[in-house]
Amino acid sequence: MFELTNYDETKVKNYELLLKQLEALISDEDNEIANLANASALLNQFLDKVNWVGFYLWTNDELVLGPFQGLPACVRIGYGRGVCGTAVKEGKTQRISDVHQFPGHIACDAASKSEIVVPLYKDGTIYGVLDIDSPIIDRFDETDQKYLEKFANLVESSL
Repeated sequence: MFELTNYDETKVKNYELLLKQLEALISDEDNEIANLANASALLNQFLDKVNWVGFYLWTNDELVLGPFQGLPACVRIGYGRGVCGTAVKEGKTQRISDVHQFPGHIACDAASKSEIVVPLYKDGTIYGVLDIDSPIIDRFDETDQKYLEKFANLVESSL
């Protein structure tokens, strides 16, 4: 049985625990939507100072809203548009300290001030993105990026 544990260690140890929890959640499940839903709920429970955690899925040459935690969000995001579309276009994580300084930022929630978006791949092809918003400027650092990319890699293994 999966059990949530309190996160009261160092940031790195907390992330290591998070990865083990994700692995336990997805290891025996092959339904992609169920795994994405649990992954977004787990991240939302784990991360502090965030106001949106979720996935956009690549469908018919655009990103379409998938499982998430937070306020209602933009449903469709075009290739190269906003932080999420840029992550798909460039094929790499976008860690944005201040979204209001990002050219073409799409403001789904006016409270969001920083964002990190990690592209997801299935069989070498874009699958979607993991998107996390924060109401705090410069919320995400290199440690967050490193471990959120590892988190995304584990999610990819369940797709």
